[in-house]
Amino acid sequence: MTEKWQNLIGANAGKRLRLLARQPYDLTLPEALVVKNRLERYICDCGGMRLLYATQRVTDEVLDALQDLADECGLVAQFQKMRRGAIMNRISGYESENRQVLHTACRDLFSDLPAEPGATDQARGELAKLKVFLEEIDSGKITTAKGEQFTSMVHVGIGGSDLGPRSIYEALRPYGQFGREVFFVSNVDPDDAFAVLAKVDLSKVLVNIVSKSGTTLETLTNEKIVREALQKAGLDPRRHCIAVTGEGSPMDNPEEYLRSFYMYDYIGGRYSATSMVGAVMLGFFMGYDQVVEFLRGASEIDMVAEDLDMRRNLPLLLAMLGIWNHNFLDCSTLAILPYSQALHRFPAHLQQCDMESNGKSIDRDGNLVSCKTGPVIWGEPGTNGQHAFYQLLHQGTEVVPVEFIGCRKSQKGMDVEVAGSTSQQKLNANLFAQCMALAVGQKNSNPNKQFQGNRPSSLLLLDQLTPKTMGALLALYEAKIVFQGFVWNINSFDQEGVQLGKVLAGRFLDYLSGKTREDSSAEARFLKVALKTTDQ
Repeated sequence: MTEKWQNLIGANAGKRLRLLARQPYDLTLPEALVVKNRLERYICDCGGMRLLYATQRVTDEVLDALQDLADECGLVAQFQKMRRGAIMNRISGYESENRQVLHTACRDLFSDLPAEPGATDQARGELAKLKVFLEEIDSGKITTAKGEQFTSMVHVGIGGSDLGPRSIYEALRPYGQFGREVFFVSNVDPDDAFAVLAKVDLSKVLVNIVSKSGTTLETLTNEKIVREALQKAGLDPRRHCIAVTGEGSPMDNPEEYLRSFYMYDYIGGRYSATSMVGAVMLGFFMGYDQVVEFLRGASEIDMVAEDLDMRRNLPLLLAMLGIWNHNFLDCSTLAILPYSQALHRFPAHLQQCDMESNGKSIDRDGNLVSCKTGPVIWGEPGTNGQHAFYQLLHQGTEVVPVEFIGCRKSQKGMDVEVAGSTSQQKLNANLFAQCMALAVGQKNSNPNKQFQGNRPSSLLLLDQLTPKTMGALLALYEAKIVFQGFVWNINSFDQEGVQLGKVLAGRFLDYLSGKTREDSSAEARFLKVALKTTDQ
């Protein structure tokens, strides 16, 4: 790909795809899913996962054109440059962060030739520090202020410092060490912090404060709540608090923290779950060896993502199917629906990772984009969702593509048989049925029972949700998001919209705290209206 962006709509493959989108594949035809061994051919296996995509509205011709589009945009080449340390977080000709994007270096630990050796060496160093720290906790060398073992952790962070780690913790609960538990505090709403503190034994809690800059106001506020609670309990906060932060940040302070672990500027918050942001919490909960397995799964997908062949490159395939639905079939949203209760917070993490990354309207040259960029991401676990919003998926006027995620086996291996089938069999029967029903629909003389069908979906199947497959699943979606950002030629690694909110919140806070009293500004007038009680 040349440095000058080739407009998606004007690219050669884009023109072909526009023509093909006029008459997309009809999934409701009687033989639609089985013709030419479609079900058997439209699969992709890698990293312990299988993607079935015969229920997408694609043909061989569409897939070939999507491959050509990926090649024209140089998607794999850009991903390779990213992994090797190119400056990707930038807007040409304008002030920007101008940073490398090296979250993949945190798990590039299993090759003798890592893509970016310097960053991977730093990751190895932090992992070595973590291993020693965990051994010292387990051996009793590091204890609480009362000389006891730590039994719980309170993880304090927000955004990427919370959503990714929280979703992974929830997903891997069965793999925790006996007697260990993690709680999360993120919202600056004081009720959040005090509700968590009421659940833990403060004398045995390890508090993990996570902020790259060391200045995140919500996190610092919650940290103060926790520290004051420890002091009121007669405990020394330094014996209970550790930090995950940037080297040299205000939080990198041995006078205040028992230990500091570093995260680096080249790792964005929403891509940081495989860095110390997630590893410290997971290490405390699951142990070091399970963290390594988690990283191993992510690393395997990073390697797969460098394959030029879209049909073998699972994250690239998932990304290009999304481009087809979003940019050519004009579907504005994407539902990610895991049929695993363990993954109940994973859609929330992907919502942030995708929408904060690709919710952009300026390209990497500083120009307005000429096509739709990131879709609206949402989702909840099945089968609960079937009794909530699936009505719209099946019969609503908005066509919502779906990415289903399921597991062949449960995590715990515990089950019960009712009416001749197990719970896991019921769960997967519902999963397969929804995938099929969205595609083929139903004809009925009663219009209220008519299902249009042709609602595209993919089914991602894991054998079982383990630390390794969870790492693979996380890296799969991270790479998918990055690939789509490359297609749209946007910077998927900054978040100026978040920064604007912080600036405006600071202005309002000055008024609310009495630091500013000028009455003619829009902020002051807004507050006057908002805070006026309804009974006045």
